[in-house]
Amino acid sequence: MKLSPLSSRPISLAFHALGALAIVLALVGCAQLPIDVARPVSTALAPAADSPLVELMQKRRQAASARADSGFLLLGTPQSAYGSRLALVDAARRTLDLQYYAIHADASSARLLGAVRGAARRGVRVRILLDDFHSTGRNALVMGLAFEPNIEMRMFNPLAGARGSALGRLFNSVSDFDRVQQRMHNKLFIADNAMAVTGGRNLGDAYFGIARNSNFIDLDILAAGPVVRDLSASFDSYWNNERAYPVQSLVSQAELREIRERTVAAHVDRRQDASRAAAAGDAAVPAGQEPSGGAPKLPDGEPRPSDAGPTDAQFAAAWDQQPMDLANAAFVWAPAAVLADKPTKIPADTDLADQGRTDAMATPTPASQAATGPAPELGDHSPMDGDGVTVVDGLLQLISQARRELLVISPYFVPGADMKAAFAAARARGVQVRVLTNSLSSNDAPIAHVGYARHREELLAMGIELHEMRSRQAGFGSVLGSSGSGGSSASRAMLHSKALVVDGRLFVIGSMNLDLRSQLQNTEIALLIRSAELSKVVTERIGTVMSEGAWRVERENDRLVWRAPRGSGLSDTQTEPDTSAGLRLLLRIFGPLAPDALL
Repeated sequence: MKLSPLSSRPISLAFHALGALAIVLALVGCAQLPIDVARPVSTALAPAADSPLVELMQKRRQAASARADSGFLLLGTPQSAYGSRLALVDAARRTLDLQYYAIHADASSARLLGAVRGAARRGVRVRILLDDFHSTGRNALVMGLAFEPNIEMRMFNPLAGARGSALGRLFNSVSDFDRVQQRMHNKLFIADNAMAVTGGRNLGDAYFGIARNSNFIDLDILAAGPVVRDLSASFDSYWNNERAYPVQSLVSQAELREIRERTVAAHVDRRQDASRAAAAGDAAVPAGQEPSGGAPKLPDGEPRPSDAGPTDAQFAAAWDQQPMDLANAAFVWAPAAVLADKPTKIPADTDLADQGRTDAMATPTPASQAATGPAPELGDHSPMDGDGVTVVDGLLQLISQARRELLVISPYFVPGADMKAAFAAARARGVQVRVLTNSLSSNDAPIAHVGYARHREELLAMGIELHEMRSRQAGFGSVLGSSGSGGSSASRAMLHSKALVVDGRLFVIGSMNLDLRSQLQNTEIALLIRSAELSKVVTERIGTVMSEGAWRVERENDRLVWRAPRGSGLSDTQTEPDTSAGLRLLLRIFGPLAPDALL
């Protein structure tokens, strides 16, 4: 299975298919990671009293006469998600800390990271921590930020070898299968240790609704107040971990220049081909490959390939996004806590042989502790040390406390035995369980759908409602977060939001999926917020998506039936909607080769 640049997870089947190459690679030798790497320790700075973000937070809290110390703003559209990040960069005075699974070198990242570079030049300390899986080819150029004054950048759990292409990375990784499968999936954007954005989004056009063909439907939240200090503490634990390598120890400026030159050359070749096609009167040139207009930009300011998304002119015309007006934002003030996996969930080279669940645990805050009692009482901060639970395990504890209703939003939904047991116990208590996940056609990693599909009938037999995202939005708009105005009206929609609502009062949002990969391999982070107001908003929006933008899967006469979304004009079907027979056959053949834990 091809590794998609938009995929949010490594797909193990590709590595099984390339297993035969391991012998060849062993003969020619394998690249090694650097040793004795200097990692100067740094930590989050205390919020400054004169920070605009601190002053804003205090004023908003006083205006709301709030008892809780931490405030939250749901970011349900690409515009609000992007504008909030721009606003944080503009307002930052002391620090910016970014932690992401993927940062794509495209138009949205060029503008956002350009603003980050500008903040560094005015004296803001910038730290960027990036998982290494996607840092090849054009995307490797994001690493050039590490050579900017006042910006430090580290790569988490890096892979050795050249970064010129994803295919080359794939070859270099065949003999390092375990490292490839274990990724830092956390997403954080923190300004002045006072406000932060977390949720499901990586950084790139497809996550902000302006990619030409496919866009993710995602959900973030802006947090303000003391809870942000817990997010910063989690960032620090990863930043100072031995698995985080400074960019300068992995790639040189000369290597990045070579990658840039190949990228620009490929761009020129495509533009020349487009010009010849236009001159010859051939069929219409695909959007983004027109011979006229300036070349789009990479995050380092250089031209980027025209097939990566809209040109700068198209980007500006379609989505003239400005920083969010935080001063008038309607924050919801509520008790909250952070649940974050420890970085040791991904073993270092020195302890790969000793990997076990003992060290692969989360750093619980009052959220995880509250999950063990019938009436959770969440504090606003003060993380606690302890072992015994990962982020996903913490969610399973919350599920075990549900009494009335449970709403699950997970784009990759591959339940293991303990997850199914938790759902079965909830149903036995009379809890209504509804799940929104991707359909086969909306899944950016089709092989992952196999892990869900093989449990589908068992879940239905429990009485769980299953709703699968429709791949074409058909105008249901920005109920949860539209594909954005910059993308094509026929853009493929792919669910990427990760959230949980328990009994209409506990809302969880983060980077995690309800699957074995998030539970056992990837590191994740989540915010648990005790708020009936936020829970109601999310429940109503997701309910609309389920009825108007998703297929409902049912069992009828011993067969699965997909009920068409309300008002879609579509008919019910007994096969995976909007998919080809070829794709269904391919997954039927190769799907059994991929175990649930690797999907």
